[in-house]
Amino acid sequence: MKRTAISGLFLSAALLASPVFAADDLCATNLQKIDNMMAMAGATSEGLDKTINTDVDDAKKAQAAGNDKDCIAITSKIIERLEKVDKGGQ
Repeated sequence: MKRTAISGLFLSAALLASPVFAADDLCATNLQKIDNMMAMAGATSEGLDKTINTDVDDAKKAQAAGNDKDCIAITSKIIERLEKVDKGGQ
C-alpha cells in the first residue's frame, strides 16, 4: 500500500512539473528555430531583420525574466512571419 501511495505521489509531482519544463523548452526551441530560419533566409529585407531582431531581444528578455508564456507568444509570431516571407508573401 505504501509503495502505491509513494508511486502515485511521485507520478503526480512529475506530471505537475512537466508543463513548466515544456514551456521553457518550447521557448528555447522557438528561439533556436528562429536563428536557423534567419541563417537560411539570407536575403530578407532590412526592415524585417530589424523588427525580428527587436522581437527576438524581447523574447529573450521575457525568457530571462521567467515569463515563458510571453516568450512563446513572441517567438511564435516571429516564426509565422518568417514562414510567410519564406513562402513569398509579407
